[in-house]
Amino acid sequence: MKPLPLLVAAGFAWACGAPAATAQVDRVTGEPFATRSEVIARHGMVCTSQPLATQIGVDVLQAGGSAVDAAIAANAALGLMEPVGCGIGGDLFAIVWSAKEKRLFGLNGSGRSPRALTLEVLQAELAKLGRTTIPSRGLLPISVPGAVDGWFELHAKFGKLPMSAVLAPAIRYATEGFPVSELIASYWASGVRQAQRDPLPGAFLEVFAPSGRAPECGELFRNPALAATYALLAEQGRDAYYRGPIAQQIDAFMRANGGWLRAEDLAAHTSTWVEPVAVNYRGYDVWELPPNGQGIAALQMLNVLEGFDLKAMGRGSADAVHVMLEAKKLAFEDRAKWYADPAFAQIPLAGLLSKEYAAQRRALLAMERAAPAYDAGHPPLEQGDTIYLATADRDGNMVSLIQSNYRGMGSGIAVPGLGFGFQDRGEMFTLQPGHANGYAPGKRPFHTIIPAFITKDGAPWMAFGVMGGAMQPQGHVQIVTNRIDFGLGLQAAGDAARWQHSGSTDYDTPRMTSGGVVHLESALRRTIGAELEKRGHVLKDDRGGFGGYQAIEWDAKHGVWRGASESRKDGCAAGY
Repeated sequence: MKPLPLLVAAGFAWACGAPAATAQVDRVTGEPFATRSEVIARHGMVCTSQPLATQIGVDVLQAGGSAVDAAIAANAALGLMEPVGCGIGGDLFAIVWSAKEKRLFGLNGSGRSPRALTLEVLQAELAKLGRTTIPSRGLLPISVPGAVDGWFELHAKFGKLPMSAVLAPAIRYATEGFPVSELIASYWASGVRQAQRDPLPGAFLEVFAPSGRAPECGELFRNPALAATYALLAEQGRDAYYRGPIAQQIDAFMRANGGWLRAEDLAAHTSTWVEPVAVNYRGYDVWELPPNGQGIAALQMLNVLEGFDLKAMGRGSADAVHVMLEAKKLAFEDRAKWYADPAFAQIPLAGLLSKEYAAQRRALLAMERAAPAYDAGHPPLEQGDTIYLATADRDGNMVSLIQSNYRGMGSGIAVPGLGFGFQDRGEMFTLQPGHANGYAPGKRPFHTIIPAFITKDGAPWMAFGVMGGAMQPQGHVQIVTNRIDFGLGLQAAGDAARWQHSGSTDYDTPRMTSGGVVHLESALRRTIGAELEKRGHVLKDDRGGFGGYQAIEWDAKHGVWRGASESRKDGCAAGY
């Protein structure tokens, strides 16, 4: 794909593929790796995975909207334009920096399992299917979608424009049509092929393949049903979804087709304002949200890595990547054992994040070999596809927001007339007796989607995220170390070659005993692959799956915003 030029016009600053003004060279491979310059703007910044959604966010900022207004507007647009990753049938998490109050706020906008679907009923339904685990498709993995309530909670606390103005751009695009972008078109085609192989009740193909196929790159796509749903939300508010006509349509469909989600489940839904949690990493406070998400896995990894001189090891070196891989394995054993809905499980949060516990775990790590297995630790007990976006406004507010259907286009279920599909997040429950993440009605499942934030000396520095299932905490750690240990710029930190480890003990898989599998992007595979194999790491070639990055950073020295966007996807950063 030919790079687009950097555009600076009418007060806007854009980068959607422009080559970096000063090419940065990989010290390991000697190859340039910064795909484009950072975007720098004075008044505000928006970074998303779809250029039109970014433009909408900037327009909202210029119309006097807050960072939260811009984030909601962009998210609504992405639900239309990138249904392969998000939509109002899914959940939402956010971290907001309030410039007025000089502090962070966290929002858990994830939904709960249907109350009528007891464990006994679920097991009986699975037996009919010949399964012992919750499927990713169909009616059983659907939990209450929390995204819409999350929007309205954020808006009530931090919004400035009326919700009708915030949702208007997405309504216009849904009515008039938008051109589908390149990578999203590819994912969309995969989602439609899956739905055609696995026909399910509802209107999924009617919504997302109205002509019998997925839209092609550049083809105009319209979703009038979603436009009508958004218009109803703009007019009647969140209760239209959770207590009004949308809830009634969902209830009627589920009853008619053997589903378990009910109007009562929707009416009972609430988002939860939570305190973000942090560890200090080399003088910077790195913030995540507490479980039921997996964000603290990144913090546990950073605590372990703080005991190593990564800078001296060198970015992309076998030593640096080795200790990061082992730190991931250690953290993910705890993730499999402890992370769950805190309303149902006692989570030793302080112990998991303590420096003393990290030192104990670090002592298990050997430089010369990869461990085939680790046990989960015993911290002191005290009383997963996705979009990520970041926004910042002229008052200094910042938003780090992530929203998801879970797997690709979700469950494959869409209620006729509503224009969106439902998430399959309930698949994340385990049926293991006594497990912290064991299925129960009215319970939030374990979540993979995590927004992140970094502060320095109590001041905001960076809102960022890396979408992509279990890659997310691994990606967060790579971004943090690229910026802090190795001194890469905001865009280069995301462009640098990534690694990913898979095969750790998980909510639905047995204990890791083989050491798992290491996936390396090509630059790392060429330079350190052989050395990692000598240490016992099992390598697997991959063509994707390394996540999607967006970030905004406050440059206090110059009083400007810096923006960066994932070069492996369709999106871009823009400011004004």
